[in-house]
Amino acid sequence: MIRVASVPSSHAYVRHLQPVVGDAAQSGDTSVVVLPDPAPARVDVPGQWWPPRLLDAQWLAEQTDVHFDVLHVHFGFESFTPDELTRTVDHLRAHRQPLVLTVHDLHNPHFADNADHLRQLDVLVRAAAAVITLTAGAAAWIRERWGVEATVVDHPHVVPLERMALPRAASDSFVIGVHAKNLRSNMDPLAVMDAVVEAARSLPDATVRLDIDEAVFESSSHWYRPTVGAKLLDYTSFPDVDVRVHRRFDDDALWDYLSSIDVSVLPYRFGTHSGWLEACRDLGTSVVASDCGFYADQAQVHSFRMGIDSFDPDTLVAAVRASHADRTPAVDSDVRAEQRQRIAATHAAIYSAVTKEMR
Repeated sequence: MIRVASVPSSHAYVRHLQPVVGDAAQSGDTSVVVLPDPAPARVDVPGQWWPPRLLDAQWLAEQTDVHFDVLHVHFGFESFTPDELTRTVDHLRAHRQPLVLTVHDLHNPHFADNADHLRQLDVLVRAAAAVITLTAGAAAWIRERWGVEATVVDHPHVVPLERMALPRAASDSFVIGVHAKNLRSNMDPLAVMDAVVEAARSLPDATVRLDIDEAVFESSSHWYRPTVGAKLLDYTSFPDVDVRVHRRFDDDALWDYLSSIDVSVLPYRFGTHSGWLEACRDLGTSVVASDCGFYADQAQVHSFRMGIDSFDPDTLVAAVRASHADRTPAVDSDVRAEQRQRIAATHAAIYSAVTKEMR
């Protein structure tokens, strides 16, 4: 048995790296157990795992009851400086505990300035016994910057398999969804809305739905952006735009939302991969995504040109029209279940290999 301390373990992506209930993730005779997240020093919300204690070298050194064979880092290291991460990897090396790193983000979607994120990756990628990423494009980028060969492993399903298996409701309309969410740093829904409306008006059965998290309008919220929020609300004056402000969707509400729209427009100015994209695939919602990052490597999308300082509205109009003409069917839940078993087996094999190297 290999005990894996995952940073984090409670994230949906990480849970879906494990085998479907009733099966075992095995490589030869090796089984994998993913340990629960240690509680952070201060807990503000239920289920909080951040900032992760497992990346704190001093905390690791003080523990007598935390035993693991592999540390697998996914998210959460942005709260640690490169020097702090260096102390962590030094601790792991001294205790012969290999580090596995999955590079989800080559550009942290929460920060336009990516310099700190790359310095953190400089430490983690070079120290890792194995590096995983989600697309061939990201693997090539890792090879070019660090000279490291990353194993490419597909993104697993996001939506629960039993929810995926439910039939999608039939509809005679074509709903184009733009979800501003909490206006995370890499999102610019305001830039794309005019082009989305133009595309909708060129299609006979299309309407636009614009969703905004209410945190954007709450002065006590970290996400308070009243100026941009007010400009987005101006689209309520457009007869073919349905603007909705609401609390952040929980998972069930998110699945219902994605099932109610026909295409989701991802207005990202920077980024790398997307779990939202995978949720859309799970539910049969087409995706129109900017050509930054590796979204088109990750799955079939209709791309448009958008970067940190650029945007071509004509390409967005064309992409939305293409999504109308070429609807994306949902990925079969059985196919996703089989994929998940392969992903679990691949991870088990990697864990087995890196632990043997440490013996």
